[in-house]
Amino acid sequence: MKIKDIKVWSADLVNTKPYTIAFKTVDEVLNAFVEITLENGVTGIGAANPSEYVTGESFEQCAKALEENNIQFLIGRDIRELNQLTFEVWKKLPKNPAARAALDIALYDAYTKFLGIPLVKFLGQKIKSLPTSNTIGIKNVEETLKEAKEYGERGFSVLKVKLGIDLEEDIERMVKLREKFGKKFVIRIDANQGYTSAQTIEFYNRTKSLDIELIEQPLPAKAIEEAKKLPADIRKVLAADESLLTPADAYELVIPPVATGIFNIKLMKCGGVSQALKIADIGSLAGVDLFWGCNDESIVSITAALHAAFACENTKYIDLDGSLDLAKDEVKGGFILKDGIMSCSDKPGLGVERI
Repeated sequence: MKIKDIKVWSADLVNTKPYTIAFKTVDEVLNAFVEITLENGVTGIGAANPSEYVTGESFEQCAKALEENNIQFLIGRDIRELNQLTFEVWKKLPKNPAARAALDIALYDAYTKFLGIPLVKFLGQKIKSLPTSNTIGIKNVEETLKEAKEYGERGFSVLKVKLGIDLEEDIERMVKLREKFGKKFVIRIDANQGYTSAQTIEFYNRTKSLDIELIEQPLPAKAIEEAKKLPADIRKVLAADESLLTPADAYELVIPPVATGIFNIKLMKCGGVSQALKIADIGSLAGVDLFWGCNDESIVSITAALHAAFACENTKYIDLDGSLDLAKDEVKGGFILKDGIMSCSDKPGLGVERI
């Protein structure tokens, strides 16, 4: 079954709740979309939202990589050559992981729609459902507590709190969250490379009694050797994010001593489902747990990440809230969310449709 046509377009999905993290404030949400049409009329959709700060790929570069002359090689190719096609996408666009992700996701969606089964079933479903965390940006204590209350009222039981600018205020926010809500929430934190080794150790020791589930990327992305020198009990709860862009990075992280006990996998960092599964396999072999994250993304790529996550036995955490505060989207359907719990639908492919 051959690929007949590929359409590419962009849209600003608009963030209804602009937020601040350690290095920027997010309000505009530009996504690039890819739609692959097979000769029998079946379509597959992919989407991209690059993070220039993390991968070096700007939205403009992503959109340029998806121009017709770069993707024309897929026209006329048999969708049943899925593994070869995703390999060629990876080879042709080495510096554009988000653009690769959009094509990769669209290929997986088209192929599994062609087969008539959900993507997660094709990959081998290991997990039925998990609670997603919902993210609170860098705010003062009062605003943090207010947003936590709102998320609780919406049925979410897991919070991921962005930290990394002021250690004392970060610790105060954790203390106040536990004082106000007790054990109502599971709490994860993301320091976005904002701490030194000494600050990471201090944060861990001073919040140990607060039952923080994990600490995401406290150190600079390149400080892998520094991370390996941290105490073993701290490394066990660390999640590599900006340090983990590719399978090669995953390999470096697990060369003993293992730098982090958790991998944060994002399709926009690594280039889609095919590369994400390679990272997951390296993590599995090294006894590393998986934590699937996202940027501010369309339902399309969030759903693709969920399907990939649920195909991996070592997936323990998901943070796939990137479409929840968008004003609009280009598709409907996709993942199922109820009381903060995410699951996959039983529709073929990703189960998304153009609006």
